[in-house]
Amino acid sequence: MTEATVIGLGEMGSALAAALLRAGHRVTVWNRTAAKAQPLVQQGAVLAPSAEAAIGASAVVIVCVSNYGATRDILLAGNTAAALRGRTLVQLSTGTPQEARDTQAWAQVQRAAYLDGAILAWPSQIGGAETTILVSGAEAVFRLNSALLRDLAGNLTYMGEAVGQSSTLFSAVLSYMAGRWIGLCHGALICQAEGASVASFGATLASLAPILGAESKHLGEVIESGNYGHPESTLKTAGEDVERLVQQAKEAGISTEVPAFAAALFRRAIDAGHGAEEHAALIKILRP
Repeated sequence: MTEATVIGLGEMGSALAAALLRAGHRVTVWNRTAAKAQPLVQQGAVLAPSAEAAIGASAVVIVCVSNYGATRDILLAGNTAAALRGRTLVQLSTGTPQEARDTQAWAQVQRAAYLDGAILAWPSQIGGAETTILVSGAEAVFRLNSALLRDLAGNLTYMGEAVGQSSTLFSAVLSYMAGRWIGLCHGALICQAEGASVASFGATLASLAPILGAESKHLGEVIESGNYGHPESTLKTAGEDVERLVQQAKEAGISTEVPAFAAALFRRAIDAGHGAEEHAALIKILRP
């Protein structure tokens, strides 16, 4: 039975602690609001009286709070940082690649090992065989702790020793998801304005998931290779379709904000001479 501490018991932190308990680990927890720990205590977790005590209880300390700033606030209070000496700090809060590098440097000063992780899942998926958590940091530290971390995510993925790689990919995925959420909501407006079922729209997107996934893979390869020629559908064709979304929005009396923004980007790319290239040639006008 491996010992682990989880600091931060929001929806995600609680899910992490619960998954470790289900896997048979001895889990110590701490949260600023102690009441949030009670469901976990009922499942067998030990509630520490302080963050310092929680860190002292285990060799592996998992932090999952709102952001890296909140992590610093917790770890810099009192003698908490000193308690990290000789332990492994696993940061699963949301942050940027630079914050990951800064936190690793700080952990080294405290003489603690450090792994930086990014969770690509919802709380209800934690502990699943297909759940993905990305982890960066020293390979020896990762290997030492991989069995425990795999109880949180069956698809635990090591990103390498460059500690900012996990948050880099998380940020990239979040950028894609933000556009997806915005596009879905505008699509729902279209359906509502025309009396179509939004649930059917969602189901259609789900059925297209394999095709959309294959396209994402293809466009990633296009950008990496720099070969934007010979597309099945050109940036100009897609841009004209997006411009018609502006027309549709005006006709339906719904917001034009989303399609107008997208159409302007496509128009800039077409005017810059990229109309005959892959859709991903949009990246050329987004670069500084």
